[in-house]
Amino acid sequence: MTDQALPLDGKVALVTGGSRGLGREMVLAFAKAGADTVIVSRKIDSCEKLATEVAETTGRRALPVACHVGDWEALGGLVEQTYAEFGRIDVLVNNAGMSPLYDSLDTVSEALWDKVFDVNLKSAFRLTTLVAPRMVAAGGGTVINISSIASERPTPTDLPYAAAKAGLNILTKGFAQEYGPTVRVNAIMAGPFLTDISKAWDMDVVAERFKALPLERAGNPDEIVGAALYLAGPGSTFTTGAVLPVDGGRTAMR
Repeated sequence: MTDQALPLDGKVALVTGGSRGLGREMVLAFAKAGADTVIVSRKIDSCEKLATEVAETTGRRALPVACHVGDWEALGGLVEQTYAEFGRIDVLVNNAGMSPLYDSLDTVSEALWDKVFDVNLKSAFRLTTLVAPRMVAAGGGTVINISSIASERPTPTDLPYAAAKAGLNILTKGFAQEYGPTVRVNAIMAGPFLTDISKAWDMDVVAERFKALPLERAGNPDEIVGAALYLAGPGSTFTTGAVLPVDGGRTAMR
């Protein structure tokens, strides 16, 4: 295989929320591109299942790790376990996220608010500040934050989540300044994707809503892969501090 065929050969990629949805697709894509991976989620069984699939289909090493990324102290252990296993992290993907339902804004509890910010924003801050300095010392690396269209197009039904993702966009720009020039930090601003969470949607209703998008549909999970590989690989060496929409054209609309 040529370097072009395996653009991440010899690299190690850590993906939070990596056992399902967009995270799963990125783990598989990175492994197919030559990287060893660290699959992180709260459910070790799901991580182990995907790690087995990675090994069987790509021949790459995959380390399954159960970790609650909203736990500040637990993230240090996650990083140390990864370095003990692989000795490096070249690609960090802050993908873990959550957006719990609530009846109305006045019913949002402090516990719900804190949980949303812990998982969507605090975890990305903590992991990046743990990993990026080591990337700098090792000569380089890349951080990819998975943001959301909600950060720019919020609705009353997802406001805590939207606020956390807007904060993630800001972290992306600030971290790009702090850890450049050797470490690049970018974000993918994801639109609606048909991940596990979409199974709870009324598809007739949402399909009609998605027709308003320029592409007239939601995305399939594997459609995140192109952007992720671009930002993780050698094709984006002059890209940092960017928030890249992968949203079916939603940001092109009013």
